[in-house]
Amino acid sequence: MLELRPNCECCDRDLLPESRDALICSFECTFCVDCATGVLEGICPNCGGELVRRPVRPAGKLVNNPASTVRIFKAEGCQPRTAA
Repeated sequence: MLELRPNCECCDRDLLPESRDALICSFECTFCVDCATGVLEGICPNCGGELVRRPVRPAGKLVNNPASTVRIFKAEGCQPRTAA
């Protein structure tokens, strides 16, 4: 089941389960739309994968399948991408 992480790894912005401003990679690293598009240019800094909009889990399904409460945050923030 997809882990719905509660915050952006770069800026620690809260990202509620119903948020359409959350982007994830295939490893479920989670970022807000501002960090994902501005700083990271759509690429996960952890795995190099594409960042896409995280699906919204219907509220009724959150009762038995709650979102994660574990916050992952890079205290140093995310660095802008460099040319490969």
